[in-house]
Amino acid sequence: MKNTNNSGSVSWESPSNIALIKYWGKKGYQLPCNPSISMSLKNSLTRTKLTYKTMGDGDHLSFLFEGKRQVLFEQRIAKFFESLPSQFKFLKDFQLSISSENTFPHSTGIASSASAMSSVALCLCSMEEEITGVQVENAEFYRKASLIARLGSGSASRSVYGGFVAWGESNSFPKSSDEYAVPFSEYTHPVFQDFQDAILLVSSKKKEVSSSAGHQLMVNHPYATARFAQANSHFERMLGVLKSGDLEEFVEIMENEALSLHGLMMNSTPSFTLLKPNTLELIERIRSFRLSSHIPIGFTLDAGPNIHLMYPKSEEGKVVPFIDSELSQFLEKGKYIVDEKGDGPQKIKI
Repeated sequence: MKNTNNSGSVSWESPSNIALIKYWGKKGYQLPCNPSISMSLKNSLTRTKLTYKTMGDGDHLSFLFEGKRQVLFEQRIAKFFESLPSQFKFLKDFQLSISSENTFPHSTGIASSASAMSSVALCLCSMEEEITGVQVENAEFYRKASLIARLGSGSASRSVYGGFVAWGESNSFPKSSDEYAVPFSEYTHPVFQDFQDAILLVSSKKKEVSSSAGHQLMVNHPYATARFAQANSHFERMLGVLKSGDLEEFVEIMENEALSLHGLMMNSTPSFTLLKPNTLELIERIRSFRLSSHIPIGFTLDAGPNIHLMYPKSEEGKVVPFIDSELSQFLEKGKYIVDEKGDGPQKIKI
């Protein structure tokens, strides 16, 4: 039934994700130059509440983060909303108040834009159902939410689903699309079902280069063509690995992707060196531990110095003591966050 009050509230929590196959370089309007694969996290979440009412006096859009107005992100949200009239024609008739909070600290190497934009997209799709009185099937709801999230942040398209998620068209995955992400978890080997991600905090300083600026570096990059070919090859191989459970190949591809990303930034114009001395020390110690212990742990990085240390939960009893004894001395205040593969967003009852 149509909402005759034309006012209400909806709320969602949505996870961050860590990319295993990196999306780096875009075309058109928020479309990827190569396919990517990520793992959605369980505990690193953004909780967003959207309150709407028929247009009256006051701002069309307001945004609070953890109870405080955040002008820069409010501007980003406003720009995001400007791209949505064709998807949500009703938006022009409503005043919107958005409040958001994270379960994880800022500047920790956890992709907050992915969790934030996906939670906002999910709220908008729920608002549409309330305003129109029309409920769509789950698959259609999440597909649209993923497409909307992509318009705000490319990686956010993947956070609309739990587990392992693919985004970007590839002949090796017929369901794939540049427009929205597609979950892959139904095909995943049991060894990955409770996979762990220990986020090692080398530095909490603000990122030196934004994701948007980073993607722009791939325009006319001398190695762009080779990179996109590499990413497509890695994507196809990683799909096979997630089915087979081959952890040795999983680690090889994941680490190669992480270092390729940073190599691209180092030889771009302008150039950025985001790895810190302690990042390199951690990488050496992780590789040495893997060699001596035969435990299949591996690392990946986003566009910053913090390391995501990935390993099966069955090895937790050996890996956590290794972090505490061998790695924590190279971390900012010895801090790290242990997370794991999550099941995806949840609607919050109000």
